[in-house]
Amino acid sequence: MAQAKKVALYAVVVFVLYTIINSPSRAADLVQVGFEGISSAAQGVGEFMTELIN
Repeated sequence: MAQAKKVALYAVVVFVLYTIINSPSRAADLVQVGFEGISSAAQGVGEFMTELIN
């Protein structure tokens, strides 16, 4: 099981590096979308906590 996790992790790393090298603009777009999603989720949690206090 640990060996499978290692292989999967290496495959993901190789895929990410391949994507960055092959299409840097597309990789940048994907990172931007990811950060926007994280930002939206954090904002939603903040609003939820604010409403709990009020």
